Amino acid sequence: MILGIGIDLVEIDRFKAWTDYSKDKLLKLFSESEVEYCLENSKKSAERLAARFATREAFYKAFSQMAPDNDIPFLELCKLVKISANKKGAPLLLANWPIIRQKTDLSLDPEPLCWISITHTSKQATAMVIIEKRD
Repeated sequence: MILGIGIDLVEIDRFKAWTDYSKDKLLKLFSESEVEYCLENSKKSAERLAARFATREAFYKAFSQMAPDNDIPFLELCKLVKISANKKGAPLLLANWPIIRQKTDLSLDPEPLCWISITHTSKQATAMVIIEKRD
């Protein structure tokens, strides 16, 4: 059963300046491994940051559908998710459900599944997140 769906689209140009941000500033939103990945290739840094930001926005929207009465702030929720990749390179969204459960008083047993899709052009990055109840 689908608990929430979110989608977001961002302009990559908005994130070009982010490539000059300090690591500490980027760590307020992204995980250490994400910051390292995004900055390892300067030609792709802006699109990688944009895609991860769009994913967080999409997750926030899906989470807000799943739990409309919870008011966890966007930035706080952002720190509780991480975008990684599986063995074939497909994106994975890893949510820290135990901490989310503590901060929201949600009953998340078993922990929901998160499905994501990320794509971009030279100008825009789009992400979609589906939160699904685990059987």
